[in-house]
Order: sequence, then structure tokens, then C-alpha cells
Amino acid sequence: MEKTTANCIVQGLLQSVGITINGQAPDDIQIHNDNFYPRIIRQGAVGLGESYMEKWWDVQRLDNFFAKILRGNLESKISIPWRFKIKLLLANIINLQTKWRSKQVAEQHYDLDNDLFTAMLDKRMVYSCGYWKHATTLEQAQEAKLDLICQKLQLKPGMRLLDIGCGFGGLARYAAEKYQVSVVGVTISEQQYQFAKQYCQGLPVEIRLQDYRDIHESYDSVVSVGMFEHVGHLNYRAFMQVAHRALADGGLFLLHTIGGNQLSSIPNEWICRYIFPNGVIPTIAQIGKSAEKLFVVEDVHNFGADYDKTLMAWYDNFKQHWDQLKTRYDERFYRMWTYYLLCCAGSFRARTNQLWQVVLSKKGVLGGYQGVR
Repeated sequence: MEKTTANCIVQGLLQSVGITINGQAPDDIQIHNDNFYPRIIRQGAVGLGESYMEKWWDVQRLDNFFAKILRGNLESKISIPWRFKIKLLLANIINLQTKWRSKQVAEQHYDLDNDLFTAMLDKRMVYSCGYWKHATTLEQAQEAKLDLICQKLQLKPGMRLLDIGCGFGGLARYAAEKYQVSVVGVTISEQQYQFAKQYCQGLPVEIRLQDYRDIHESYDSVVSVGMFEHVGHLNYRAFMQVAHRALADGGLFLLHTIGGNQLSSIPNEWICRYIFPNGVIPTIAQIGKSAEKLFVVEDVHNFGADYDKTLMAWYDNFKQHWDQLKTRYDERFYRMWTYYLLCCAGSFRARTNQLWQVVLSKKGVLGGYQGVR
């Protein structure tokens, strides 16, 4: 496609959502390379992200820029590249989240230098959405989220909790310290495993380097926070079966996951390539379908708007600590990580992505479940 034609198409699309090329507003895009226009038409989301990493364009407020283009659904107005269509087709046939493939996201993302996550996250190293209802800082929001989970699970001293995808051990330690429960946490990330073991030392917490499909014991309660996004739609049922098998009769299972408004077998192509390989976010219908005949859905809580605040807090921490991080990461990584955090913040601000906490029981809570907010 000629640059002039591509320029007109891209300019028209951006203007339709109030973005001016080389304009003066903080969310206006500044183009440094005219090859940007045909590249976006040809490559879509991956071209947009890669050209940003290559300094072809800038936006002062990248988060607002993405909120506008996602709210305006501009991606659907550009033809999907043929290779992405092939990936969509293959994702419905080939299990991209087998035990072997599932390790790719651990190796590429979660096994990055822990110094990066220490600089970006709160003191408990919680790498999931905070709960900002009464919070004004990231520390408060993450503690509120951990306590919300423990209250929803109705944890009591002496209970045994399974944490599927335990991350750096923040929830496991909090539940053990504040609610006097014993915890088994599983992760497939070597870096998270080593960190969590040290972080939870001296508490009744066991951290395992283990795939969720290898869980066979019984627990009073089960929780999974920010891990279901890596399970894959072909494995949703198997995941629910594992949780059902692990949960004792009368216990509660809490699933905390990012969700989408429409069905997709794979996420944004740029995110899949550079941040979360083989990841995909579920719809509420997929969650419900995978739980059929296994669980009763007791409560669904959507606080997706809080992920916008969480991601912006992470970005502020990342930017603040960049001087100490840049000895290990180059400027291309800085732009990649900035793009990741701010485009995701924009997606939650636009309400195209959600954050659900779903509480499930095996046979229904007698007398009804009282939801916590």
C-alpha cells in the first residue's frame, strides 16, 4: 500500500477518536518515520508495538492514547494480518499451553531479573491487580486485595490453602501470618520459586516448582490469582477439574483473573510475542462453561478499573527506578516495558479488559454465600 493512502487511512482512524498526528495534546501521536503508516496497515498491533520500540513514534500520555483507540475499537477497523489469522486458527487446534509450552512464559517473563519486579511492585511482590476501594497507595491496595481474598475464602486458623500460581509468595505469606493457615503454593517459574521459598521461610508455607496438572492432594480452600490467563482455552476444563479434585467438600475456590468482553483464542499479537507468550484471557462465558457440573458459582466481583490504577503505579515505580535498572536493560527494553504497562492500563481504562474474582463451591453453600466487597 502506498504511503499516501496508508497515511490517509491511519489519520482518519485516529481523528475519529480525537487523536491528531503531530498535534499538541498529551495523547496526540508524534510520527518520526513516515514508514509508520503502511507498517500499521500491514502488521496491525505487532507493527504498532514494534515501531514504538524502534522509536518511529511517541506519545506523551501513552495510556490515554490506548484508552482512546481501544474505546473506539480501531483495531477492528484495520484488516487482520494473514499470519495472525493463521495463529488464531492454530490456537483452536493446537494446545499452546501444554506442560512444555507453559514454561515459555515463565522463562521469557517471570524469570526476568527479580530486581526488575522488586523495583516495580509493592513490598510483598504482588504481581496482580490491587483493590483500591479504600486505598490511596499501591501498598494499601495490594494488602486490601490479599485480605479481600482471605475473607472471601472464609479462612480460619488451621485450614490448609492451595495457591495455584503462587507468584513471589505474597498471598501465601499473608494468609499464613494474618489468618494462621498452612499454605502450599505452586509455580513453574524458577525465579519466583526461589524468591517465594526465601520470602516465606519460617512460616507453615511450602512452595513447589510444579505444574498445576500435577496437583493431587486435598485442601480446605483453593485460590488462583493471575494465573488463569496462562492456562489456555483448551485447558480451562482440565484446570477446573484439578481445582475440583483438590478442594475438600464444603470448601471454597477463588479464581482471580483478567477477562475479556469477547471470545479470542490468542491475545494482542504484540503482547503475545514480547510479554506473555501463549497467554489468552477468558470470557465470563468460558469460565462458566469450564465450571459446569463441577462448581456452583457463588459470587462474581468485577473491579477491572482498579487494574488501571495498579498498572500506573507499577509504571511510576519502574520509571522512578530506571537509573538503577538500566545497567542491566537497554533502552529498547525500557520502551517495550513502558509500552506493555501503559497499553494495558489503557485497556482497563477503556473497559475492554476486566478483572474478575469468582468464588466457587462444589455443591453450593447451604443458606447462601455472603459476598465480601
